[in-house]
This record gives sequence, structure tokens and C-alpha cells, in this order.
Amino acid sequence: MSKLRKSPKAGRPDSEAAGAAPVVAFARDYEAGYAIPAHTHDQDQLIYASRGVMTVHTEQGAWVVPTHRAVWVPAGVPHSIAMSGTVAMRTLYFRRRLARGLPRTCCVVNVSPLLNALILHACDFGGLAAGGRRARHVIGLIIDQLEDIQVVPIRLPMPLDPRALRAARFLIADPDHHESLAKACRAAGACRRTIERLFQEDTGLSLGRWRRQLSLVRAMQALGEAAPLASVAFDAGYSTPSAFIAAFKKTFGLSPIKYMRAGTKGDGGRPVPDVDGRERGGGRAK
Repeated sequence: MSKLRKSPKAGRPDSEAAGAAPVVAFARDYEAGYAIPAHTHDQDQLIYASRGVMTVHTEQGAWVVPTHRAVWVPAGVPHSIAMSGTVAMRTLYFRRRLARGLPRTCCVVNVSPLLNALILHACDFGGLAAGGRRARHVIGLIIDQLEDIQVVPIRLPMPLDPRALRAARFLIADPDHHESLAKACRAAGACRRTIERLFQEDTGLSLGRWRRQLSLVRAMQALGEAAPLASVAFDAGYSTPSAFIAAFKKTFGLSPIKYMRAGTKGDGGRPVPDVDGRERGGGRAK
């Protein structure tokens, strides 16, 4: 694990400074495969990957955070973080409800070039806990950017029903993606029809679409580890790389390579497709 930057503690800022300041910045680099166990914060949190890919897990689902995206985690939400490839994690902790433009649930958001610069500046500046005119200006700009941020649907929702949740965990735990739905249903203690109904009710996705979403989530994690596109496509269950690229583009609006690099140029408010391929408008988070 790499050297800690500008913070005496792993995974969170100084607690006294965080309690006193409206926004506190924290920076650390992590090696591939590093995992931060489940924990909570008293502050709202914007977890940003300026390099690499992270996956943030909560009880409600998993959020994949490629480079130049961030995940918003409201105060009090237990979450863990897994690193795919080398990750430069840059985090902002906000006083509760300071960023009123963002929801009280977890979501992935686009990071514009300006917000990227502000986050990195806050980290290089040594955080914003010291206050003063300069810090107030930076905080104001960050809040302005967050008020008009674009939410991106990079989420694998988890079902709530215990039977469907057992099936989901069974499928997630299969590293080679070869276990059949019949085995997952037996492990869950319910028939396939029941599991399919529960997935639709709890996640808004059919079981087939949920599995495809799981494959794409895994693919993004593999791409974050610099795996070759062809092997990522085959591991995701596609017969050819072009079939994988088409499925990825249908879901996320861009090819895999362009998607992983998209945040460096900003998204310009372009509509983004939801997990079932339907487009949603960009703009202010609801």
C-alpha cells in the first residue's frame, strides 16, 4: 500500500477538523486489490477516483466508480470500498446536508474538469479545515458544481427479499460466471419463477438484466485493472469483443474505452442511458 498523503489516518480525515469545518479533503493512493472494510461517517462523503476504478458496496447495492466519476455517500450509510487496479482516491467530507443538490441515497456522479480541479486543489491545499477567504471561495465553487451535477446509473441494485438476496450473493460469488440459475435458486431456497419475480419487484430489473448488469460491472472492474478488452469480453460471457462493446455501449452510451476516459473531457450534459438502455436527461440531481 502506498504512502499516505496529507492525512494521519487511513480512510478518513482528522475527526476534530472534520467536525469543525464545512468541508474536509482527504487523499490517499491504494494498490490493486486493497479493500476498506465496512464503516460509516458522520459527514456526507464524495469518494472520487482521479485514477483507477473503485467499487463501493452498501446494503442497497454496488456502485462502480471509474476514473473521473465519484460516488456520493450520505452520512450514516455503511459502506466498504474495493480497489480495481492502482487507485488514487480523493475524498471530500461535507457537513451534513451542506450539498443540498445531491440525494440522500448513494449514487455515482460525473466529475466535470472544473470539479476535478477543485477536488485536487482542495487535497493539495491541505484540506479546507483552516477556513479563511481562500477556503470559502473553494468551498463555494465546489458546492456550485455539486448543485448541477449529473447522476450516472452505474449501479448493481441488490434485492431486499432474503431469498433473492441469497441468489444474488451466490451469483456474485461465482468468479467464473459458470454457475447456473438453477443452482442459484436452489441455494436461495426458492423456484426460479419466484426468484425472477422478487428480482423484478426489488431491483426494477428482470433477473436476466440483473445478471447482464453484473457482467458489465465486473467488466468495468477488470478494465480498471488494465485487462485486455478481448479477455474482458469473453469473461463477461460474450462470444466476441464486438458483441461486448455493443452491449456496453447500449447500457452506458459509450464504448468501454471511451467510457473509461470520458470524464477527462466532461460530459456536457449529454443524456445518459439507464441500466435498461433507456436515456435519461442529465442535469441537476434529484
